Amino acid sequence: MSAPVKQILKHSAFYLALLTASSSVGCSAIRGSSQPQEPILSQTAPVAPTQPNQLTPIRSSDNPDYVTQVVKQTGPAVVRINSTRTVQEELQDPSIEQFFGGQAPRKQQVQRGTGSGFITSADGRVVTNAHVVEGADSVVVVLTDGRRLRGEVVGTDRVTDLAVVKIDATGLPTARLGNSDNLLPGQAAIAIGNPLGLDNTVTQGIISATGRSSADVGVPTERINFIQTDAAINPGNSGGPLLNSSGEVIGVNTAIIQGAQGLGFAIPINTVKRIAEQLATKGRVDHPYLGVQMGELSPELRSQINQSNAGFKVNQDSGVIVIAVAPNSPAARAGLRPGDVIQSVNNVAIQSSRQVQEQVEASSIGNPMQITVKRGNQTEAIAVKPEQLPVQEAVDRRG
Repeated sequence: MSAPVKQILKHSAFYLALLTASSSVGCSAIRGSSQPQEPILSQTAPVAPTQPNQLTPIRSSDNPDYVTQVVKQTGPAVVRINSTRTVQEELQDPSIEQFFGGQAPRKQQVQRGTGSGFITSADGRVVTNAHVVEGADSVVVVLTDGRRLRGEVVGTDRVTDLAVVKIDATGLPTARLGNSDNLLPGQAAIAIGNPLGLDNTVTQGIISATGRSSADVGVPTERINFIQTDAAINPGNSGGPLLNSSGEVIGVNTAIIQGAQGLGFAIPINTVKRIAEQLATKGRVDHPYLGVQMGELSPELRSQINQSNAGFKVNQDSGVIVIAVAPNSPAARAGLRPGDVIQSVNNVAIQSSRQVQEQVEASSIGNPMQITVKRGNQTEAIAVKPEQLPVQEAVDRRG
């Protein structure tokens, strides 16, 4: 990838990870190994389930206290997720290293973190962020009625930072899932979670924007168009729901931009539905992969590319250009080249890189995609067979 493109895509952001060794802002909900473990209680009398079809939509225009009603309706389905994992740390004493022949011994450290989640089925399916539970030795889900139930991680997806956890319970309250495709900036947004370990914290704001790309947010995934909100989101909110004024979940809170205020991001619930269903049924997610790095042309980008040593020149100011092609990828084997300008994918005219990504996500692994590109003054038709996103590629995109 050329230096100008790297500069365009470079942003500063971080996940609300609560299970890392870092002591930076965003990990302040980590607790040391000296903290006593909370007892895991067996299930008590089941709570009457809150069925989606029994809920009456809440209209903010009818009730100035609509936030209270939203919290009353959906709050019982929001949970705290406590997780622990054991990490190995090298001892840094040079004398010890010398004694062990240059191989420093390792010591174990138990890290404890707190995140959020919400119940989507009365029999105990919980949605949260992957970084809240990934690599955990144990997961405990704390309900609003005080019960602490052991959680089983059904599956995690690092590409979209989503996970499904199962708890052994019945008759649980559930959150009603909305539709994130029709969101508009200015609509109400309500976040419920456990920021910094403060249980059942409610914050309110608006939807600031929709369709924020990974480059906008500065996170290492290209598979999500985020919802931006100014509802306060802090470490510990990870995995909790973002709600509309009707009490429906419209997103999963996941990231903030370091050093900024009033800038939070959530994974749209329609993406969550698709990913969570695959995790619940297969324990994994299929992510079709081509292996190209794209950019949206503008006069400025055209000038930057043409003045760089990218290895190709651009003679147009608009369109989606292939910046780089990964070696030994489906795109490389099919013959896509840096400098190709994508005109259509499966007969769908392409105006933005987001459209390309949507077409890739909607494709099937192994089923050829018909891609038309402009290469210099020629038009080329290329058939590319998507493959499963390589594991290392997925890991790299999560940081």
